[in-house]
Amino acid sequence: MPTRNDIRNVAIVAHVDHGKTTLVDAMLKQAGAFAAHQQLDDRMMDSNDLEREKGITILAKNTAVKYHPKDGGAPITINIIDTPGHADFGGEVERGLSMVDAVVLLVDASEGPLPQTRFVLRKALTARLPVILCINKTDRPDARIDEVINETYDLFLDLDADEDQIEFPIVYACARDGVASLTKPENGTVPADSTSLEPFFSTILEHVPAPTFEEDAPLQAHVTNLDADNFLGRIALLRVEQGELRKGQTVAWIKRDGTISNVRISELLMTEALTRKPAEVAGPGDICAVAGISDIMIGETLADPENPIALPLITVDEPAISMTIGTNTSPLVGRGGSGKGADAKSGGRVDRKVTARQVKDRLDRELIGNVSLRVLDTERPDAWEVQGRGELALAILIETMRREGFELTVGKPQVVTKEVNGKTHEPVERLTVDVPEEHMGAVTQLMGIRKGRMDNMSNHGSGWVRMEFVVPSRGLIGFRTEFLTNTRGTGIAHSIHEGHEPWFGTLTTRNNGSLVADRAGVVTAFAMTNLQERGVLFCDPGTEVYEGMIVGENSRSDDMDVNITKEKKLTNMRSSTADVAESIVPPRKLSLEQSLEFCREDECIEVTPETVRIRKVVLDQKDRGRTASRAKKA
Repeated sequence: MPTRNDIRNVAIVAHVDHGKTTLVDAMLKQAGAFAAHQQLDDRMMDSNDLEREKGITILAKNTAVKYHPKDGGAPITINIIDTPGHADFGGEVERGLSMVDAVVLLVDASEGPLPQTRFVLRKALTARLPVILCINKTDRPDARIDEVINETYDLFLDLDADEDQIEFPIVYACARDGVASLTKPENGTVPADSTSLEPFFSTILEHVPAPTFEEDAPLQAHVTNLDADNFLGRIALLRVEQGELRKGQTVAWIKRDGTISNVRISELLMTEALTRKPAEVAGPGDICAVAGISDIMIGETLADPENPIALPLITVDEPAISMTIGTNTSPLVGRGGSGKGADAKSGGRVDRKVTARQVKDRLDRELIGNVSLRVLDTERPDAWEVQGRGELALAILIETMRREGFELTVGKPQVVTKEVNGKTHEPVERLTVDVPEEHMGAVTQLMGIRKGRMDNMSNHGSGWVRMEFVVPSRGLIGFRTEFLTNTRGTGIAHSIHEGHEPWFGTLTTRNNGSLVADRAGVVTAFAMTNLQERGVLFCDPGTEVYEGMIVGENSRSDDMDVNITKEKKLTNMRSSTADVAESIVPPRKLSLEQSLEFCREDECIEVTPETVRIRKVVLDQKDRGRTASRAKKA
C-alpha cells in the first residue's frame, strides 16, 4: 500500500506527572516552532486554567512540529497528541489513540510504571499500536533505571503483549533540560552523549509507521474531538483516513444513528505548533480541523457523497462513579459568598445561573465533547444523575460550571452498580500505594476498614514500601485526606479501574458526625469559642449560615445541632472573666474535592461561584429527627 513519508502521528502517554507536557514543550522549542523573541511559558500545552492550577492534563490536545532531518531530507510533520495521565480522563486517552499510529510510553526513572501507566499501555496494546519507551527524569537522585526497565517489561508481559510489541526501542531523557539519548546514563545523571532531543526525534521517524492509504479510495475522515471558535462556531477535529478533504468541498456526514446528509466544509485548518492555520487540502494521515457543521458529534464520519462508508464509532469504558447535580435549593441561593449579594471583588456583575433549564443546557453541552460522561434524568425535574469515570473527573466538571457562574446542589458521590447473574456487582479499583516503612501498619489498617485486599507488596530497600490493593471504589471515596493524614503527608496513592466484583457489604468510612447550624444568622466569635472544643469548625466569624448548614466536624460519631450565631450578652455587671482573651482556632477550609469526600449519604454540597458549603439534604431539624426515628424503628 502507498505510504505518506512526510508525516508521523504519535501520542505521548504516561502516568500523572511523569513529564509528558514538559517533553512536548521541549520538542516544540527544539523544532523551531517559536520565534526567538516569543515569551514562552512552562507547560504550554496545559492551556486550561484548571490544568495550570492542578498541574495535570485534563484534555487531550494536539500539536504539530516540522522536523528537519540532519541528512538534509525534506521536512517531516510530526503530529503529537498530549494525553491526560489520570484514569478519570480515560475517554480523552481513547480518543487520542484513535488518531495516531504509535505511542511514546513515558515512565519516571524513579517511580517506574504506576496504575495509570498500566491503563494507558493496555489501551495502546489493545489498539495494536507500536510502543517507544522513554525513561524520563534520569537526573533524579533516586533514579533506578535498570529496575524500572525490568518492571516495564514485566508490565508488557502482564498485559499479554505479543513478540512484536515487546521488542520496543528505549530512549533515555531529561525532558526538563531538553536532552535525550539512546545510551543508558548513570542513575541520577543527565544523558552525557547528547545535548538535544535529536535521538528522540530520529527514533520517532524510524519506529512510528508512516500513514498508509489506498489509491483513489473514497474520502473517510473520523471526528475525534470538538472545539469552538467565536467566529467559526463549532470546529470538528478529525483524522483523514482515506481520500482528500478540501476547503469548500461538499461531503457526506454520517451521523451516530446512521443517517446521512450532505454538508459543505466552510473552513479547513491545520495545526502548526499551538495555532491553527487555514489550509486548502488535507490528505490521508493528516490531522485537521473543519468548520461549517454545527451539530457534528465525536465518533461520526465525513465521507464521499457518491460512496459514503462509515468508520467505527469511538467506544469508551463504562462510568464507575455517579453524583446528583441539581439547581441550588438553599436559602442563600443567588446571594453570593457572604449571603448579602454578589461579592465585592466581582463588582456585583456576576451572571448567576440558577434555573433548572440553564443547568440542563450546560450538562447537555458537556456531553457533546466529553464521550465518557452520561447524564440521566431523576425523579425530580431540577436534578440529574451525572455518571463519569471517577471522582476527579466529576469534580472538574463542577468546578468548571461554578467558574461559569452556575449555582448547584451536588450530592455525595455514589458507585454505578450492575447486575450480573442476578447479583449486584460494584466497581473495584487497583490501588498502588508508596509509603515510608514506618507508615505501613497505618495504611494496612486503613485499607482493612475499606475492605481492600492486598495483592502485592515490594520493598526496594530505600526505606519505602510499595503495596497494591484491590478495593471497592466506594472505599476510595474520602480516602485521600485520611491517607495523607495517616502518612504525615508523605504517602503517594494512585488507583485505576479494575472491573466489577460482587457487592462488598456495608462500608463505614467516616467515623465523625457533623456540627449542624440549628438556626439562620451570622457566625459570632463568642459562639465559635464555646464550640471549638466540640470539634473542628469550617466557618469564619461573620459568615452567614442557615438552619441545616454544616459548620464543622463533630469529635463524636453522631451529628450535633449547635447555635453558632449566639452573641455575648452585654450587661453592666462586671464578670470575673471579662478581661480574659479567648483565642479562636483557625477554621479548616475545605476545597470542593475535600467537601465531596467529607459528605455523608444525608448531606450534599451547595456550590456557588464564591463559596462551597456543606449542608443536610433535609434542612429542618424536626424533619431530620422524625426521619431518623423512623429509620431506627424500621
